[in-house]
Amino acid sequence: MENLVKLNIKGISYSQTQTGAYALILEEELGQRKLPIIIGSFEAQSIALALEKDIRTPRPLTHDLFVSMGRAFHFFVKGVFIHKLEDGVFYSNILMEDKDGREEEIDSRTSDAIALAIRFDAPIYALEKVMEKAGIHLEVQEKEEKSIASAIREIEKEVAKQEKRFDFSSKTKEELEIEMKEAVKNEDYELAARLRDELDKR
Repeated sequence: MENLVKLNIKGISYSQTQTGAYALILEEELGQRKLPIIIGSFEAQSIALALEKDIRTPRPLTHDLFVSMGRAFHFFVKGVFIHKLEDGVFYSNILMEDKDGREEEIDSRTSDAIALAIRFDAPIYALEKVMEKAGIHLEVQEKEEKSIASAIREIEKEVAKQEKRFDFSSKTKEELEIEMKEAVKNEDYELAARLRDELDKR
């Protein structure tokens, strides 16, 4: 990939406006821009535990299990690439490599990709176009907190908008069936899957 920006984890903070959510702050290695990403509580816990390398859980978390599988089958994470931001959602790929040097890119949620990158000591990158779209340039500390908080609110609005799209509580079964057919026709498979799950519940 071209125009990559290497990122480091600056910290995780509790989201003041979205219950149960956290803000993961990534910072470019050779610059002052920061990339705030809203993540769930499980992912925040997994990332925090991975950063605190001295802490061990009684049983392996999902991301720890993945690392154990990597060791057993001789593959590892070579790098994580945040390549797109759409409707408030970051899209990432994990670059995997096996013992024979074969590489494979796997689509992943950004929070999962970062949780694995920490455990495999793999670098995290974002495309420059993602940084231009969502990165915040901070010149002084006083502006920093305000800018990050503002960016987090904007991303949370986008996430909330996306979640509202999947609220089917007011729709009848017949309406859901029609929408599911339309979603499949438009190749919107995520929406179709959500509609199918809602129909299965009824």
